[in-house]
Amino acid sequence: MADEVTSNYHEAHLVAEPARRIVWQAIARHLQSWIPAQAAVLEIGAGYCDWINSVKASRRVAIDIWPELPHHAAAGVEPIVLDIAKDLGTLNAGSFDTVLASNVFEHFAPDTVPIVLTGVARMLKPGGRLLIVQPNFRLAWRAYFDDYTHRSIFTDVSLPALLRAQGFSIELVQPRFMPYSMRDSWLPITSWLVSLYLKSPLKPMAGQMLIVATRH
Repeated sequence: MADEVTSNYHEAHLVAEPARRIVWQAIARHLQSWIPAQAAVLEIGAGYCDWINSVKASRRVAIDIWPELPHHAAAGVEPIVLDIAKDLGTLNAGSFDTVLASNVFEHFAPDTVPIVLTGVARMLKPGGRLLIVQPNFRLAWRAYFDDYTHRSIFTDVSLPALLRAQGFSIELVQPRFMPYSMRDSWLPITSWLVSLYLKSPLKPMAGQMLIVATRH
């Protein structure tokens, strides 16, 4: 996303929510098995750092264009403020076992997403994984453009296809992973309820998908 678009984004749309930390702590536990022991992990578009702060890894790095990023990184997380569409090439290639991306790719123009994915592939070691939590337009089309920074549309079919075209193999596609937004929840957000939802085969109000891809 361009800096002029995102400069006031968090204040206008993505305000800080204490419940978000609870959700991402549960998600991190749920997905921890996809992250090797002693892994080096990078989160792109880390924002409030709720996911990367909750991950167990030997090295944790958070990247975002948002200047406030360093204020949200936990102890032991390395914050780096840069534009992932332009500047990932300034970092050392093959440095990470796992890259995390939550609600990132829809914010870029369609012709920019392959550039970002090329940069992500460069950052991963061979066999490294990309874990994506992403709005699934097929399920979340009514609210998808309520976020004024959304630029690209992806579904549980189109995004895996794009990833394969960019040299990734697909390990897992879960079309229904979690609700599109915390605003959709009519229940109190607690750790045990979120964990129960993630493990349940029933996914009411699901609008986000999970994709796990591997770099060749």
